[in-house]
Amino acid sequence: MTVHFIGAGPGAPDLITVRGLKLVQRCPVCLYAGSLVPAEVVAEAPTGARVIDTAPMDLDAIMAEIEAAHDKGQDVARVHSGDPSLYGAIQEQIRRLEPLGIPYAICPGVPAYAGMAASLGQELTLAGVSQSIVLTRTAVRASAMPNREDLATFAASGATLAIHLSVNNLAKLVRELTPFYGADCPVAVGYRVTWPDEMILRGTLADIRDKVKKTGITRTALILVGRTLDPDGLSAAFEDSRLYAADHHHVLRPKAE
Repeated sequence: MTVHFIGAGPGAPDLITVRGLKLVQRCPVCLYAGSLVPAEVVAEAPTGARVIDTAPMDLDAIMAEIEAAHDKGQDVARVHSGDPSLYGAIQEQIRRLEPLGIPYAICPGVPAYAGMAASLGQELTLAGVSQSIVLTRTAVRASAMPNREDLATFAASGATLAIHLSVNNLAKLVRELTPFYGADCPVAVGYRVTWPDEMILRGTLADIRDKVKKTGITRTALILVGRTLDPDGLSAAFEDSRLYAADHHHVLRPKAE
């Protein structure tokens, strides 16, 4: 048997990968993060499958289910939201699987920041504006952030920031980022991006906190910060990439002799 860690994508059930869906459809055991994985995805589990929402379970209970499936020789679809490599808490499960000799594999998924960029209808890396995206979070009740992984350090680069699990820390975020990006820097907050009840708020570091407070959003939100998000100044603010420039030549578009 194999435990398949599967990224279900950011929310829309049709954003799971073809590979991930096929795994769900054939595994006799499906353990999923119920608060974040669409019901339509786990509904694809085969008839008679053991389907369990792990949201109320601790790690020991989850591992007990996996070990029971291993004893029966049953493959497990361990379904996480987004891409399991980002805040997926899969490594702590893998750390327990390896000493037990339980095989595992990882099926990547569409990450939340990619889903949000699609909903915004824009690219997050623009020539001459920002060519980097920093994926990070802040510490609230979750694990502490390592030393040197603070917002000021990342902000000093001017990169586009994708800040997870931090909507309840918005006041601190605004306070620490404003000296680097400016109060007029564009910000987008995406609540349950790609879900039917998706909500995206656009604003600046100066006003985004008030906008979020009015909605009552307290969880399941992603915050994007950076000049690439400016919906009005994009045409003037960034350069065309060199990739398609007429005078840019490469192996697939050689220079005419």
